[in-house]
Amino acid sequence: MSKIRIGLIGCGVVGQGIMRLLHEHADSIEARLGSPIEVRRIVARNPTRDRGPYVDRKWVTVDADAVLADPDIDIIVEVMGGIDPADGYIRRAMEHGKSVVTANKALIADRGHELFELAATRGVDLYFEAAVAGGVPVIRVLREALTSDRVVALKGIINGTSNYILSRMEEQAGLSFADALAEAQSRGYAEADPTLDVGGGDACHKLAILATLAFGKKVGIEQVATEGIERVSAVDMAFAKRFGFTVKPLAIGRALDDGRLDLRVHPALIGSRQVLASIGGALNAIYIDGAAVGPSMLSGLGAGALPTAVSVVSDIVDVGRNLRSEARGRVQHTARGAEPALVQDLSDHECRFFLRFSVRDESGVLGRLAGLLGDEHVSIEQMVQEGQGDRPTAVVMLTHPAGEGGVRRAVERIDALPEVVEPTHVLRIEEDRP
Repeated sequence: MSKIRIGLIGCGVVGQGIMRLLHEHADSIEARLGSPIEVRRIVARNPTRDRGPYVDRKWVTVDADAVLADPDIDIIVEVMGGIDPADGYIRRAMEHGKSVVTANKALIADRGHELFELAATRGVDLYFEAAVAGGVPVIRVLREALTSDRVVALKGIINGTSNYILSRMEEQAGLSFADALAEAQSRGYAEADPTLDVGGGDACHKLAILATLAFGKKVGIEQVATEGIERVSAVDMAFAKRFGFTVKPLAIGRALDDGRLDLRVHPALIGSRQVLASIGGALNAIYIDGAAVGPSMLSGLGAGALPTAVSVVSDIVDVGRNLRSEARGRVQHTARGAEPALVQDLSDHECRFFLRFSVRDESGVLGRLAGLLGDEHVSIEQMVQEGQGDRPTAVVMLTHPAGEGGVRRAVERIDALPEVVEPTHVLRIEEDRP
């Protein structure tokens, strides 16, 4: 095979990054692959738009079907994003016998199981390293490097926007969530509509993909308990620091002894000496615990044109190697033919909790709070009370390990008390383990 010929669907920021890498690193890529990579066609909505020095406008078309069916194209690279029409494009490409590389996390999380079955049936490859954590090669590690081991747990920071916001709130005492978000948007770390990032949806998609690979079960996004970081306040950050914690946006997956999975996305307090506590700004990190190899961690830039493009082009090279050696389908998807995952209900989860109450400074309030917690077998490990002048008093409690269901029932009753002036802030404490 003299050349590996690709068709690119989508040519925005990531697509232009791919074109740049293919141009600037052409010699080293050819040396590693044994063949040059040639971009034959690019599908884009506006064929006349200037897409930088590495894109010749004569390659650009709006006719996706012509590219998908072109017999001279070996690999379709999809970086347009979204579920539709990307899903249809990828399916048609595989039905035409073409391997696919995609960076589309939403599509892989939502319909990946169907697409991997189709790839296996058609004898083609479907690679998706860039779908999770940008330039951090966690997919390759789970699909290949750890195939001889059994993943016990994984825990990570897999949304750079949320991590940047909480990092800034920790660094600058008193900085509000709204101000930190505005700063993230001004620096290009957050979208104009940041809901998917700060609401936890982006990390939910990524965790569903990681958990499917790590545990060999079919995990749907609806099975991941998901909370955003919107309610984390400057007051929470200050109290967390006083207790020796920092607040991080975590994605957590564990294989439980009863065969169920524990899958959660939410902000959590972690000890300031934990490894993940040092991952600041827009960085991503994934901490993986293998039954044999033990803990290991991958970290790096989880978004951006070039980090994402690095993962995409690496996948193109891998798929090209498979084509050259006539070994398409060499790396099977971990969960092909696997059973759907059984997931622990969040109410069954047990951990320590950070509870911040806003109450009127009246006699007997602390007793009533403690009594309602005690009714649900929630015991208090530490407590601090701080008056706020004319404002309500802040009462912060750290609990001993307690069931999530009991904590939520107690908080519901506490919030109904006349002395409580705003809803209780509840944050989980994630212990120093993957």
